[in-house]
Amino acid sequence: MPQRRDLFRLAALAALPAAAAKLPDTTLSPKDAKLIREPFGDLLIYFDGPTDQLSAMTAGSLKLKPGATPHEPHRHPEEEFLLVTEGTGEISMEGKITKVAPGAMMYCAANKLHGIVNTGRTPLLFYFYKWKK
Repeated sequence: MPQRRDLFRLAALAALPAAAAKLPDTTLSPKDAKLIREPFGDLLIYFDGPTDQLSAMTAGSLKLKPGATPHEPHRHPEEEFLLVTEGTGEISMEGKITKVAPGAMMYCAANKLHGIVNTGRTPLLFYFYKWKK
């Protein structure tokens, strides 16, 4: 017969939030990613969740419409890499604006002000990777 203290332990464990499942070892194509259609463009989320070494990891892409920005410059607790593969635009980091084209890559430390805008006449496609310990 269970002891009363055992029942309290079980109740306490049941009240804890379930740990998010770790990202699987897999390869995804764009058709496998989660598509989110936004007014500024199409967002694909390939991976979003914890890993063996990180509490949070997000990897995705955004096909940004000409003249658009996904949001004003912002900050977040994750570090981030961004790789431009199509189109042209401008990336701002802490007030400094850099013109970008395919092959340009950004690294932004946690809590630094940054943003991107498509300054071209065609969609700007970039891939991004954000994580925190």
